[in-house]
Amino acid sequence: MSNPHSQAEPKVLSAVPAGTPAAPAAPAAAPAPAAKQPNRRVLIVAAVIALAAIGAGARMWYNSTHYVETDNAYVAGHVHPVSARIAGTVTRVLIDDNQVVREGDVIAELDPFDQHVRVEQIQAQIDTAEQQVLQSDAQVAQTQAQASAAAAQVAQSDAQLVRARQDADRYGQLYNSQMKAVSKAELDAAVATRASAVADVAAKRDSVVAAKAQIGSANAAREVLKAQVRVLRVQLKDAQQQLAYNRILAPVSGRIGKRSIEVGQRVQPGQQLTAIVQDDVWVTANFKETQLAHLRKGQEVDVKIDALPDYKLVGQIDSFAPASGAEFALLPADNATGNFTKIVQRVPVKIILKAADLKALSGRLAPGMSAVTEVAIKEAATNAIPAAQVH
Repeated sequence: MSNPHSQAEPKVLSAVPAGTPAAPAAPAAAPAPAAKQPNRRVLIVAAVIALAAIGAGARMWYNSTHYVETDNAYVAGHVHPVSARIAGTVTRVLIDDNQVVREGDVIAELDPFDQHVRVEQIQAQIDTAEQQVLQSDAQVAQTQAQASAAAAQVAQSDAQLVRARQDADRYGQLYNSQMKAVSKAELDAAVATRASAVADVAAKRDSVVAAKAQIGSANAAREVLKAQVRVLRVQLKDAQQQLAYNRILAPVSGRIGKRSIEVGQRVQPGQQLTAIVQDDVWVTANFKETQLAHLRKGQEVDVKIDALPDYKLVGQIDSFAPASGAEFALLPADNATGNFTKIVQRVPVKIILKAADLKALSGRLAPGMSAVTEVAIKEAATNAIPAAQVH
């Protein structure tokens, strides 16, 4: 039975010659793409990053609210320069780099020849001056003896003057207008003798005065010589001290640093030869001026040294600098020039460390090391400076 819907289709003759292969069939149409689903791994990573950011922000907020921190902090200490006090040539060096020395230890020695010569020269001058003092003592004794002899001669002349006066008076009584018991020549001779005795007494007294003056002059010369001896003795002490300066000693106990002295080197007074660093170091933290309101003396400070990250030190605020660091600069800023720009200033704060920590880290903490300091200000109201005190 034939299908009523089927009709005979006209046959179309192909123009393709026989023997030519047939063309491939067209591919079937691709299905419509399905909607992309979000990657769960990416969402998890994004959530973790967001939580980490929130946690970091919360931590920063908490730290800024409860702590004051600065990384502008350094280890500080006493660095004592050691220099020569006299000029000389180095003959011995008794230290090495980073060596531990005690106060009074000999660091180096200079050639002492010049100082020895000076000491001997001054000693010879002292001996000469002392001999001159002895000579002056003899001169004083001699002048004193001369003065005593002159005084005795004055007494003798006084006695002769008394006798001459008595003779002159006696002859005057025996030769007058009523009586001529003696001759006029004898009277004149007695009067002349009396006058000579008076002159002799005056001369002898002048001799006594001259002798006393010579005594004073001899005593003065002796005192001058004694003063010269004292001056020379002082110069001798100075020369001996200069001789002692040939041994360069350590002024304090500590460790040797910046050694620049060698045998044969010619050094001058004041020339730095090395430096001694003491072990009692501290930390200088330059806090912002806006952070000082929450700081006070005696507060505990957490200190972390960059060179020793595994050690956590606990310090204590010792004192605050009397001025900001800019005030101690070589060229402080002049804010009255018209180009003023307000900048938050830094104020150095001295932080002392515990003795136990210093002992445990002896030789490990060196001045100049970088540090990070953190101060807890949980009780902000208690730690803050009262408004009545801020003037």
